[in-house]
Amino acid sequence: MWYRRFEAQKRYSFFFGSTSLAGAFGGLLASAIGKMDRMNGYRGWRWIFILEGVLTAVVAIVFFFIIPDFPENAKWLDEEERSHIQARLRKDQGDSAAERTIGFRDVVNVFKDYKPIQTQFHSVPPWAASFTFAMVVAYFSDKLKHRFAFTILPISLATAGFAILITVHDNHKLQYGALFMVTMGVYSAMPVIVCWFNMNLGGHHRRAVGTAWQIGFGNIGGIIATYSFLPRDKPKFYRPGYAICISFICLSAVGCVLYAGSLLLQNRRREKAPRDLGLTRYEKMEMGDMNPDYRYLL
Repeated sequence: MWYRRFEAQKRYSFFFGSTSLAGAFGGLLASAIGKMDRMNGYRGWRWIFILEGVLTAVVAIVFFFIIPDFPENAKWLDEEERSHIQARLRKDQGDSAAERTIGFRDVVNVFKDYKPIQTQFHSVPPWAASFTFAMVVAYFSDKLKHRFAFTILPISLATAGFAILITVHDNHKLQYGALFMVTMGVYSAMPVIVCWFNMNLGGHHRRAVGTAWQIGFGNIGGIIATYSFLPRDKPKFYRPGYAICISFICLSAVGCVLYAGSLLLQNRRREKAPRDLGLTRYEKMEMGDMNPDYRYLL
């Protein structure tokens, strides 16, 4: 609840793009840590989990205490700065309701309203390219104040990459290039989709519930991925796994089209509907993005 909707995409893409950037550095780090094999009696793969896990845990604990949730809670802002941030956010999204606690009723309301070493080195360039491309996509998405096209274009790129991987099995350079297309497409579209949905939810109580639902539901993909590329499919060049990936990417594209269509329809209905309904500021705050004065970002 710190940025206006058309300022958020670069932050979301940097946050989610750090996953691909971690994949790039992770390959280098894994190759280095792999040389610690049998040090103090631990295999190299154990050292990877120990060192990267400890660092993640320490950073998470530190950030929990130093990152404020809302401008209202930031001790390093003076009153003039705090008022300025609150005013610009209120103009774009309405009141954040930062003082309001989240209860089970909010969850119900949101759902009711919205139906080897060398290999490690080779993994670095695709991940690094995906991070760079994701930030470029985020920049233009924020600059143009638009999300839909910046989900479809990366999705199309990833689909083309998987199409190459499922059909070409004797050209390693082309297959390697297809990996660039897949990582650049998937890891550029994902943060845009997450940001698009989250920033269209008004009020921190609706956004908190919506974010948890979206990320939690999306993590089901991890279960599906476990059973997508099975050893028995190796003679078939893992065609079933690639087919699953293409199917879900196409499903994502369909979902984006339907979501954009529903937002456009809602905005047009609200433009035609009476605006002065006598709602109080508190009532508008409670309604969040269901407030008739609220307009969704396409």
